[in-house]
Amino acid sequence: MTYDVIQVGTGGQGERWCKQYLPPNVEDGLLNVVAAVDTDEAALENAKTGLGLSDEQCYADAATAFAEHDADCCTIVVPPQYHEAIVDEALAHDLHVLSEKPIADTLEAAVRIAEKVDRADRKMGVTMSHRFDRDKTTLRRELRSGEYGPLDYLMLRFTCNCRSYGSWGAFRHDIEDPLLIEGGVHHLDILADLADARCETLYAQTWLPEWGEYAGDAQALINLTFEDGTRAVYEGAKTNAAALNGWGNEYVRAECRDATLELDGRQLERYPYDPDAEPQLAAGVDADDAERIPLLEGEKWANTWLVEQFVDWLDGGEPMATNVQDNLQSMALVEAAIRSSETGDPVAVQELLTDTVESVSV
Repeated sequence: MTYDVIQVGTGGQGERWCKQYLPPNVEDGLLNVVAAVDTDEAALENAKTGLGLSDEQCYADAATAFAEHDADCCTIVVPPQYHEAIVDEALAHDLHVLSEKPIADTLEAAVRIAEKVDRADRKMGVTMSHRFDRDKTTLRRELRSGEYGPLDYLMLRFTCNCRSYGSWGAFRHDIEDPLLIEGGVHHLDILADLADARCETLYAQTWLPEWGEYAGDAQALINLTFEDGTRAVYEGAKTNAAALNGWGNEYVRAECRDATLELDGRQLERYPYDPDAEPQLAAGVDADDAERIPLLEGEKWANTWLVEQFVDWLDGGEPMATNVQDNLQSMALVEAAIRSSETGDPVAVQELLTDTVESVSV
């Protein structure tokens, strides 16, 4: 069936929802956008041009839009600190929810949201777009194939030159822990997904160089150990001199028993183990040893694909992988990194999540 949806947030990332992510799913008959909401009147032009909405279908507040339209669900694309209030309003009108990451700006708020959604018997998904991008999806398929033997460890590099104010969207420069909340939430989620296990312990160092125009830490080095023994290292940086692996072009290396898999700039290559090869090459690995792995074919990726997955779930299919309950794991990784950096100690991630769930009362 076709579901009536209200889009909340039409500026910034919301513009992409109006012009890139929602239209293909509207064309496929999965969704019908009945209204849009943004506090910035100018941003609502994106809903008019991208989704064909009229002036009467555009609102300055979600409560009025929800009250005036008998919709089935809403999409939330506003800064994380406002997510809980929008979710509360959506649940008051019996709406299912698809929200941009992260669930909320704190783990406590994320747990409250998950409990409220469960209590209301509604469905809520989170758009962890990077995990479902074409290159990361291909790498996940390769690792799940078992062709390369067990996974030993992972490395992910995300480095940008967004040091000047506004270069990463002004609001991100004004919040605490911008790298982790707005970027690391994706990258730690990818590492956990590729490891195919829950994170057991996490140790993080985060900081802000004097040349970074942010209110909070924009650099991070993080070590993760997963429950099956797999390990991972994350390098995240928003204030570097050069963007070696910027947004969407992250470097990921998976070290398996029988091969090294390397994803760099959206190209995936494998280096099979050769017992007869020179153990150490002065100039590094011979490029001729690399075998290019074609990326998967598909019409939809990232958020566009996640919208389709959400609709399949509403239709009675299996819960989408990034449903709000399961996505608490990603929020726990971010919170653990923040706490580890503050205390200088490793954090037991599952204990942190369990303690938070037990402490939060809705």
